[in-house]
Amino acid sequence: MNHNELARKLKEGPAVFGVIGLGYVGLPLALEFAEAGIRVVGFDIDPVKVAFLRKGDSYIQQIPAGRIKPYVDGGLFEATGDLDRLGEVDVIAICVPTPLDGHRQPDLSFVEATSRDVASRLKKGQVVILESTTYPGTTREVVLPILEEGSGLKGGSDFFLAFSPEREDPGNKDYRTRTIPKVIGAMTPAGLNLVKVFYDRVFEQTVPVSSLEVAEMTKIFENTFRAVNIALVNELKMLALRMGVNLHEVIDAASTKPFGFMPFRPGPGLGGHCIPIDPFYLTWKAHEYEFSTRFIELAGEINTGMPRFVVERTAEALNRAGKPLRGSKILILGISYKPDIDDMRESPAVPVMEGLLERGAKVDYHDPYIGKMPATRQTDLRLESIPLKDYAELEAYDAVVIVTNHSDYDYREVVRRATLVVDTRNATAGIPNGGSVWLA
Repeated sequence: MNHNELARKLKEGPAVFGVIGLGYVGLPLALEFAEAGIRVVGFDIDPVKVAFLRKGDSYIQQIPAGRIKPYVDGGLFEATGDLDRLGEVDVIAICVPTPLDGHRQPDLSFVEATSRDVASRLKKGQVVILESTTYPGTTREVVLPILEEGSGLKGGSDFFLAFSPEREDPGNKDYRTRTIPKVIGAMTPAGLNLVKVFYDRVFEQTVPVSSLEVAEMTKIFENTFRAVNIALVNELKMLALRMGVNLHEVIDAASTKPFGFMPFRPGPGLGGHCIPIDPFYLTWKAHEYEFSTRFIELAGEINTGMPRFVVERTAEALNRAGKPLRGSKILILGISYKPDIDDMRESPAVPVMEGLLERGAKVDYHDPYIGKMPATRQTDLRLESIPLKDYAELEAYDAVVIVTNHSDYDYREVVRRATLVVDTRNATAGIPNGGSVWLA
């Protein structure tokens, strides 16, 4: 099949889309293409996920089963753990994790392993798109050599390689995958054209850029921008608390300026797969060019230190009440990384809870979306959400720490029932509290 024939097939023909990794990025992407009438084969190494999807069930709270089952029953979406079926697809999207290792350096093991799996099954004419967030140069310097060596094929002529960063925002009701502009960078102009015509079938807007590295840098820049600004407000929050000033009120007032200001909110630390991780990918890559990203590194220090600040603030609040942190019963409200979702990736609740436990506190949690705290690569606290029926349960605790401001909570009842509230999200703003609420 020549390039023109492949372009026609991807633009309007019966092309098949393969998505490797059916998590918070891969599953929404796969479903968008299935909803557009394009057959999708989804691949995942987790047999539990595959079993769920084959029955039309969901394991992600914000993706209801009703959005999956019609396409499973209609044959437009199929989940499998059999990577040998990659030969059936025309376009392969790699949506696997890119975490940090124990030394806060990039861990590309999932990308590398998946690239080897693809390489051993790659055939001429296929398009491979890396969607996992990573540092500029990964697609060309890491993925391309693995694909060429493992397949014996030549990138840019035998197969086509691109990078298109995911821009998922779990729980955001204003945007969905297809309505978020899709940035695309490719190894060659021909590859860029192929990805664009294929993604144009689903996405409302595609944004082609000049190279793989520009596309990779775009996502890193977006999240570094947020991380740096969040670090700024986190630092100012700590100062404002010492000064007796409510920074949230300051931000509200500053937001009335119709130009030159963008509001960011402080919190207990960064969460989610991207913002706490991506800046460190860029910082690591910068060392190759003998360049120190001092601004980014300082922001990282501030943000990663916020859970420790919450622990210290809780200890201070208890001390003012005549109680030591050691032996105190602490209830954490909300452990997902953002409100109203079941995603715990990089949640600041974990280091907050660990810090409290290390100081001798007895810690429980409640989260309406997470019944059992999942193990992570770094920790396994083996905790389950306590029942919370009428908020009377709060009276048994020395302090309640609001880490995630879920909309499900009645914060007036939280303030009324709890002896002491440490509020990291300003969730109790405007509620009379008699001095029982501490901002953190």
